[in-house]
Amino acid sequence: MIAIQAPTHCPSCASELEWSNHLLYCRNPSCSEQASKKIEHFAKTIKIKGFGPNTIAKLDMLGVEDIYTLTVDILENALSSSRIAEKLVSEIENSKKAPLNLVLPAFSIPLIGKTAAQKLASVCDSIFDINEDTCAKASLGPAATANLLDWLDTMWPLYESLPLSFEFEKPTSTSVIKGIVCISGKLASFKTKAEATEALTTAGYTVKGSLTKDVTILVNESGIESAKTKQAQSKGILIVDNLHNFLGEQ
Repeated sequence: MIAIQAPTHCPSCASELEWSNHLLYCRNPSCSEQASKKIEHFAKTIKIKGFGPNTIAKLDMLGVEDIYTLTVDILENALSSSRIAEKLVSEIENSKKAPLNLVLPAFSIPLIGKTAAQKLASVCDSIFDINEDTCAKASLGPAATANLLDWLDTMWPLYESLPLSFEFEKPTSTSVIKGIVCISGKLASFKTKAEATEALTTAGYTVKGSLTKDVTILVNESGIESAKTKQAQSKGILIVDNLHNFLGEQ
């Protein structure tokens, strides 16, 4: 049997790796591979099309702030295409209108995704309203709150001058809840229950952690007839065996 030796240094920046919960992490904030992934995530989240790994590498970008320094000439020289350059500039310009509901999750703050941003939008008007009290009112957990407040203290000054809207788009009070969902067992269509919950919430559903009496839909992709499934069947609750397909039909 050949023993597999765990790496000790990051293959991208050569920084020493650290173990955390049986996983290895590079903690170097200047690691180029981390920077590339953060730029890619930022662009995807605020819906700037065209910033894949190859494009980011060709542009030699170091952080998300570099996106807003790009011009048609810079892009054309790097990508050898005036058409792509003009399209990217148009995408970047449109992104300036993105509400904080999308902008905040784009910054890769641990535990601050679209669901957390929507919760904050219900109690805050802009990024300047975010503090410990408003996080509590928005029902953010202690870990998410700590991560967000730490980011505001340390990272926000670097991004404050970006030409973005740092104001929340308020949830509409007339929105109709399509149904109340409970997820049972492991998922096949989403990597995690958190991702599934975010997708359901965005689509207009409320997600409960248990099969309460108001649940109208049970998600069971495992194929195992669990106690929850039997209970749902007896109550005539809709059972979904592929959440991805279910949401695609909406």
